[in-house]
Amino acid sequence: MELREAPVAEAGMLIRRPVAEVFEAIVDPAITTRFWFTHSSGRLDEGKPVQWEWRMYGVSTRVEVSELIRDERIVMQWGEPPTRVVWTFTAMPDASTFLEVRNSGFAGTGDEQVGQAIGSTDGFALVLAGAKAWLEQGVALGLIGDRHPRGAPSS
Repeated sequence: MELREAPVAEAGMLIRRPVAEVFEAIVDPAITTRFWFTHSSGRLDEGKPVQWEWRMYGVSTRVEVSELIRDERIVMQWGEPPTRVVWTFTAMPDASTFLEVRNSGFAGTGDEQVGQAIGSTDGFALVLAGAKAWLEQGVALGLIGDRHPRGAPSS
């Protein structure tokens, strides 16, 4: 019997802003709503569940942070069934930040897990690109809302 590793979604992006600013953009919904979800019940903090909403799609998810190390790492669980998301913030020598996201723990058959990992990689790549545009240029690209516009063919 062949052993297969569980699929992991991974995305990373250099953001030319200091690590403290990039970290804050992920934990503070007043900033995060500029490039990702539309509403949040609160700031990310260890042991305090929050609800994130994407009102343009009529969906929401519960987010629970199990580890938060300021300017370094956030570990959270989200979705149903829950998956694990690890954000890693690496300060670079030129006052920029390399932000990496890993999402794992997908449920279902092997093919279903692979499909979820591909979708998650796609989504997090858009989140990171949106964060980069907002933090570096102050431009809200609308990537998340434009990913699945009404009337577009479904894939």
